[in-house]
Amino acid sequence: MPILDPNTLDFFSRSPEQTRRMGMRLGDMLQPGDVVCLQGELGAGKTTLVQGLAQGWGSLDKVSSPTFILVNVYRRPDESRLFHLDAYRIESTPEAEELDLDMMLSQGPLVIEWAKRLMTILPNDRLWVSLEYVTDEQRQIQVSARGKRHEGLLAEFRQAVFGVG
Repeated sequence: MPILDPNTLDFFSRSPEQTRRMGMRLGDMLQPGDVVCLQGELGAGKTTLVQGLAQGWGSLDKVSSPTFILVNVYRRPDESRLFHLDAYRIESTPEAEELDLDMMLSQGPLVIEWAKRLMTILPNDRLWVSLEYVTDEQRQIQVSARGKRHEGLLAEFRQAVFGVG
C-alpha cells in the first residue's frame, strides 16, 4: 500500500468480495454532502464497490447500475438517502446541470459512476476513486481526496482498512 501523498491511497483488491468490503468500510463513513466519484472502464468494479458502499451506509435496497435511468436512490430504515448517479449517458454540460447535484447533496451522500463526464459541475471537495482491471479477480484502486472533509474521510478510511494514519 504505497502512500503517494497524504491525500492519495493506492491498493489492490484481490477479489470482488474484497472490493465490496472496502466499499462497506467507506460507506459506513458517508454523510450528506459527501461526493464519491468513480472512474474505471466497464468491468473495473464500480458497481461492485457501490454495492459495498450502499450496504456499509445501511441501505436495504438492492444496488444496480443506473445506466439507463441515470440516478438510483437507496434508502435506510430512517428514510435517509444515498444517491447513485451513472453519468455514462450524459452528453453535455447543460444536460448534466439538469441533474441538480446540489439537491442530492443536501439530502445525502452522492456516488457518481463515470464522473469525468461531469467535471464541469462537480464540487471541488470530493473523493475520486479510480478502479483499474488487472486480472479477472484483481483490481488496482486509487482513492484521492480534495477538500478538508474528504481528506478527513480518506484518513479515516485508511485507518479503518489498513490501520495506518
